[in-house]
Amino acid sequence: MKKRREKLLFELLKDSKRSDREIAKVLGVSQPTVSRMRQRLVKEGMIREFTVIPDFVKMGYEIMAISSVKTRNPLTVEFVEERKNWMMRFPNIIFLANAEGRGKNGVMISIHKNYTEYSRFVMEQLPHWAKDYDTMLISLKGIIAKPLSLRYLAEEKSTED
Repeated sequence: MKKRREKLLFELLKDSKRSDREIAKVLGVSQPTVSRMRQRLVKEGMIREFTVIPDFVKMGYEIMAISSVKTRNPLTVEFVEERKNWMMRFPNIIFLANAEGRGKNGVMISIHKNYTEYSRFVMEQLPHWAKDYDTMLISLKGIIAKPLSLRYLAEEKSTED
């Protein structure tokens, strides 16, 4: 990736709501150049979506669950597609991927309004496709030393330059 587009990407990681004009000043290029570079990053798939990272507690979520699973079936293309379709029905599942380690082959991150909702989710859903799972529960109202943000990647990059 060209250096200017990489710098643009990191500026967007810091704050994607800034205007192309503001970013152009930081990068030392014109606003149309920033707009073209942004469009190219989207077209090339370097930027998949523009979104926000909300305050989950203010949205009513109290728990984040990080679950590692061993699936009941081998990870065939058909099984993965079936599970993917199932997972898409649950907006509280915010990440799902194949994984490796500790005898597990998948990982899932989900958020829940409270423990009762989380417990219902586990009892009703996970046993249908996971034969073994471990979960770490995180209180979103507890002590959080470093909040979830992609800004840290951009800050790391700016200290390298």
